[in-house]
Amino acid sequence: MDIIHNHARELLSLRKTAASLPRDTGQCEPADPANTVTTRLQSLLQNGGDGYVLSLCPNQQYLIIQPILFTQPNQEISTLGYPTDNSRATLVVNGPVSNGQGHTTAVDGTCSSCSGVKLRNIQIDGTRRGASPTSGGANTEMGGGNSGQLIEYVHSFDPRSWSCLHVAEGPFTCNNITVQNNDIGPCGSDSFQEWADGISVSCRNAVVRNNLVQGATDGGIVVFGSPGTQVYNNTIWVLNQTLLGGINMVDYDPWNGDYTGTVVQNNTIYGGFATDGEEPEDSKGNNFENAIIKIGIAIGPRTWFGDRYGNSVSKNGMVLDNRLTGALSYGIAITSASNFTVQNNVMFGNTSFIGARGPNCSASDIVPTPAAFIMDTNTISNFAIQSDFQTIPDGNSLTCVLPPNGGDYWPFGLNPSNTSTTAASAGPTSTNGKGSPPSKSHNSAAAVAVGVIVGIIACAIVSFFIRKWAIKRSEAQLHLSPTRDYIHKLS
Repeated sequence: MDIIHNHARELLSLRKTAASLPRDTGQCEPADPANTVTTRLQSLLQNGGDGYVLSLCPNQQYLIIQPILFTQPNQEISTLGYPTDNSRATLVVNGPVSNGQGHTTAVDGTCSSCSGVKLRNIQIDGTRRGASPTSGGANTEMGGGNSGQLIEYVHSFDPRSWSCLHVAEGPFTCNNITVQNNDIGPCGSDSFQEWADGISVSCRNAVVRNNLVQGATDGGIVVFGSPGTQVYNNTIWVLNQTLLGGINMVDYDPWNGDYTGTVVQNNTIYGGFATDGEEPEDSKGNNFENAIIKIGIAIGPRTWFGDRYGNSVSKNGMVLDNRLTGALSYGIAITSASNFTVQNNVMFGNTSFIGARGPNCSASDIVPTPAAFIMDTNTISNFAIQSDFQTIPDGNSLTCVLPPNGGDYWPFGLNPSNTSTTAASAGPTSTNGKGSPPSKSHNSAAAVAVGVIVGIIACAIVSFFIRKWAIKRSEAQLHLSPTRDYIHKLS
């Protein structure tokens, strides 16, 4: 309930602040009137020319009904004053959706003349709100046949479609794009096939660094080959949803498995932690949402897609000096790859390795026992691998495993959401952006408004969790016995 109260107080605070701010249209383009905002923003970019800066107003929400398109090189969309907290302007995906089709993208920077464009210091709300996925692009679509783009200090969350942020390869000429200092998530639902990525990158020689990814459900950071790309100093964690893969190097398409020069280094990945009360001398407890990361870092398509692409097809990448903790099924899993270097990756803090055969596991596959570092030597070649990897007979489709339905198997520990220094980046409801909860209002009218908002949010949350509990309980019944067998082996 504290989270709900904080959310309600922040919503009220933002509305009051926005109402009291003067509108200086000479400095930033206002959100009102809402019925013209999409046209106004697009017209400014269309007519602004090379290098035009579209400044949005702090603490305002822009209800857009179609994507805002960059049109010329070196253009920028940002919030006036470049704030990094929740005062950043918010582009709200608000166009119609029908029969799984409709508006999914807030900003698109993939035009043929979009080199050098910048998306900075804004928020993007994809507004899925628990609905099924909508077919279409990510919250933000960048890249394409361009170079030198920058995406920084963007908070992107709740995409209607498959990713919070996508940097596309275009005609394989995308080059040298920087994705840094963003706070991403939550993204998607952990219900079957309703997942979404945090950051999806397919551009050559991209730099993905210093990002916080919380609550993604498909891949935290997905590297689609992206030769020459550097992925480092990112932090990925889960709270109340299971994440299939922390960092994924599993996709054969579109680069035919080419990871030449791609380096994943110095990232930190936090699996699930116990959420019940810790008793003296306890090291493990229950997680009420059964949240884990199934694979911390996944290498090779067999981990994800089974035998669809064959053996030794992902090539020439490096995975170095990454740190993992918390509850995972597998820390790092390697299959169907060649000429990879995997060195100096470590588990730290309190860890658990949990999971068992789920209903989507093939009857012919041998599901390996959960462990820190595993490799399928039948499908890999020419590896430089650290010595603590275990050999497994079958590494196909490892994401089919499911965590146990409750029980004291989650380690006690902390993730970045438990620290005030990163709370503002963990989501729109965490803090006021200064590392502390929003201040309380002593006005009686404000108290009434808070009560109304709390009631609405509470009803929505209760309905959501009842539905989610029912789905997970049904899934759990299908694999309860195998799960117990695996947990027995671990105890």
